[in-house]
Amino acid sequence: MIQIKEVTSKKMLREFVKYPNRLYKDNKYFVPDLLSDDLKTLSKDSNPAFEFCEASYFLAYKENEIVGRIGALINHKSNEKWNEKNVRFTHFDFIDDLEVSKALLDTVEKWASDRKYESVMGPLGLTDMDHQGLLVEGFDELDMFITLYNYPYYKDHLISNGYEKEVDWVEYQIKMPTEPNKLIERIAERAAKRQNVRLLNFRNKKHILPWAKQIFTLYNEAFAPLFGTTELTQAQIDYYINAFFGFVNPDFIKVVVNEHDEVVAFAITMPSLSKAMQKAKGKLFPFGFIPLLKAIKGNEILDLYLIAVRPDLQGKGINTIMMDSLLKTALKYKIKYAETGPELETNSDIQNLWKHFDTRQHRRRRIFKKELNGG
Repeated sequence: MIQIKEVTSKKMLREFVKYPNRLYKDNKYFVPDLLSDDLKTLSKDSNPAFEFCEASYFLAYKENEIVGRIGALINHKSNEKWNEKNVRFTHFDFIDDLEVSKALLDTVEKWASDRKYESVMGPLGLTDMDHQGLLVEGFDELDMFITLYNYPYYKDHLISNGYEKEVDWVEYQIKMPTEPNKLIERIAERAAKRQNVRLLNFRNKKHILPWAKQIFTLYNEAFAPLFGTTELTQAQIDYYINAFFGFVNPDFIKVVVNEHDEVVAFAITMPSLSKAMQKAKGKLFPFGFIPLLKAIKGNEILDLYLIAVRPDLQGKGINTIMMDSLLKTALKYKIKYAETGPELETNSDIQNLWKHFDTRQHRRRRIFKKELNGG
């Protein structure tokens, strides 16, 4: 018999965030989250997203052993923006047992119905800055630090419980050239002159911080039309500045400004932390920070976290300015591959960025949705 218990204490929340490390203990493609970051994300006391979100978390037990977990949440800003009455499920992990997955999903659906909501959708986070999207292709690829990994059976369990595809994201691995790309360099130079913009050069992290708020303000503007996005509040911007810029390598942050020193484009990238996080096993201390520090200085894989161009300048070569600089940085650090974050399968604008490169689409993620009766 499966028993579902709501998370009601800090001890249970720690069990909730630690569960995947046990489920994926021997999986060489799974990359653990930093446990401290996950606790902050899910804690109402520390995450400013709870100014407009509410959530409950649940653990599944079988013979007194944890065999699954799930979160139920409502992003009120998202529902208002997209005119929905939708509950999101999040942090959904479980053993390959249909009784377990059904008990967890039934719990979220009842949670939604009790609140008169009409549908359940996920996996999604509190906001689009969180991990989201069920892996449906690419199970034998090392995961990114910023994305979810899951076993292939997850998809079958969702379908068995009445969930259907809502939207897909795709991800690409890009082979980095071994010499400068003169064509991209020429296009970048012409675009900079024509649009009267320039690329900033950062000597250290302190030089990035004065531009950080403008970067996330542009994020709000550029990402606004995309699926599931909501505008970051000032409190969230401050939160993510600490999260993103506390340990970056400034060589991998690209920012383009106009003649008025307004940020018109940015690329937040970082040498891959995946293998380092596997070594750290989700903990910075006592020794987990050592492989992370080594990874930040550089390795053969570059993760492309966030790339944005101001909407009125999209399609005018601004992205080429950042791409040219990233290629030169990749050559400097002897990077062999770049990994994109999830991109909506319909977002041809972002996918056109890679048309000059040798690429392979190696992962796909999906949001599943179920309409509830009597919502």
